[in-house]
Amino acid sequence: MKSKSYIVLLIASSLLLLTCKQKQPPKIERDQTITPKNAVTKLYVDSAQMEKFIVSQQLEDSSATRLRNFYNSRNFQFAWLSETGLAEQAKIFYEMDKQYVADSGDSTMVDQQLFSKLTTLIDKDTAILKPTPAMADFELRLTQHFFKLVAYSYAGKLDPAALQWYIPRKKVNAVALLDSLVAKKNVPFEEWEPVNKYYQTLHTALLNWYKIKQRGNWKPLLMDRSRYKEKDTGMFISGVKKRLADYGSLPAADSSTIFNEDLTAAIKKTQQQFGIRQSGYIDATLLKALNVPVEYRIEQLLVNLERMKWMPQPTTKKLILVNIPEYRLHVFEDKEQVLAMNIVVGKAANKTVIFSDELKNIVFSPYWNIPPSIVRAEILPNMRRNGNYLTQKNMEKTGMSDGLPTIRQKPGRTNSLGRVKFLFPNSYNIYLHDTPAKALFAEQTRAFSHGCIRVAEPKKLAAYLLKDRPEWTAEKIEKAMSAKKETWVTLKDHVPVFITYFTAWVDQSGALNFRDDLYGHDKKMKEQLFKPMK
Repeated sequence: MKSKSYIVLLIASSLLLLTCKQKQPPKIERDQTITPKNAVTKLYVDSAQMEKFIVSQQLEDSSATRLRNFYNSRNFQFAWLSETGLAEQAKIFYEMDKQYVADSGDSTMVDQQLFSKLTTLIDKDTAILKPTPAMADFELRLTQHFFKLVAYSYAGKLDPAALQWYIPRKKVNAVALLDSLVAKKNVPFEEWEPVNKYYQTLHTALLNWYKIKQRGNWKPLLMDRSRYKEKDTGMFISGVKKRLADYGSLPAADSSTIFNEDLTAAIKKTQQQFGIRQSGYIDATLLKALNVPVEYRIEQLLVNLERMKWMPQPTTKKLILVNIPEYRLHVFEDKEQVLAMNIVVGKAANKTVIFSDELKNIVFSPYWNIPPSIVRAEILPNMRRNGNYLTQKNMEKTGMSDGLPTIRQKPGRTNSLGRVKFLFPNSYNIYLHDTPAKALFAEQTRAFSHGCIRVAEPKKLAAYLLKDRPEWTAEKIEKAMSAKKETWVTLKDHVPVFITYFTAWVDQSGALNFRDDLYGHDKKMKEQLFKPMK
């Protein structure tokens, strides 16, 4: 059987899956239309034994209801066993279970007793004439194990909110998922597995990195000069070529010691994969990224696979995705990227929050209502030093609140929000906006804001969002952005905005990307995912 395929970035086509903690699922009544004449198998679970199993396993209410629902929906027929022995879907699940443990290193999912029984049934044909209590117990254990694996493998093992991720976690009906597996018992696993293509591509990359680790010989590359460029030679260059082959940017067959044009192109591609300037040279910045240990990269992939399990299904054709460590904003329509641009995000002391909401309004020539925290920490000290500070900064006092003056900056070229802002009302007071500080978009690391997200091409984003409003021509948008008063525009259809945090993903060209852990979120997740064995 082929290896299990897992991954976002994104959102585009994932199924909604079960969470560990969800509302009580609605009860499904027993399907009495299934009779001995039309049943798939003559093996049945005794309902009284199932209730004893629920008590012995101390299943919480939602788990117990899920188990009852599954067997009620099939009038208590066995799902994993038939008269001829182990059913095909049980063999698929067996491989799925092994693959999850091997890929994730999650030993908590290992049920040795269940594994041994499965192995025995796989290794030899076993005719089952009558369902014994032991067989029924095995059937129920396997079903409950499936539900647990679904929760971990597809919905994610960790609690997103505890890791400062406030995008609602995806949910699904695990009973329906098991029904699907049983119904599609002859379908290859890769076609059944309910994950999106981004998850799959990143998981494929993970399998490749396991092979790299297994191969060994990942030694630090050491330079004896500040940089290498075309026409340089040396064994160091041969080592770099081998490393670039591991990152997929250079054919493995090229191991010569010459810095040629092909290597320049491969270096630029690799620099793009790391989000660093595409100079085409080998320098200290590139070497630092190339020398990151294999084990770190594998953990980075596992961390981001876990995050991708949390991503919910979008409910509209359009969506905006912000990836903080990438410093990029992506616009998708019908699952295809139609627009992308550089952004500036919050600095480490003012982290941009990970959450989702809906973009509802565009405000041209906006006022900037300065948050109380900035008024207290920055505006008031400057006002005390300079009596004309507000006038010089095109600001005005509008009142008092909780002992602090309420201050706003008037529309204009020096307004900190620039010429336009994009609002998706939220409790974090975060939105997208223009900025007069255009030079910051040329920086490699762009964490400079107080938490809001500055966009490099606000006019282009506004034009896209208003393309279904023909009255908003390019000339009208330009005029509104240059006005001295605010203009509010409400979008016809709200657009979901996902502010995410992915430090590893496979892009649309098939290149594996890595970014630095800007806010230390990866580090916190690793502490939860890779706890040392007791």
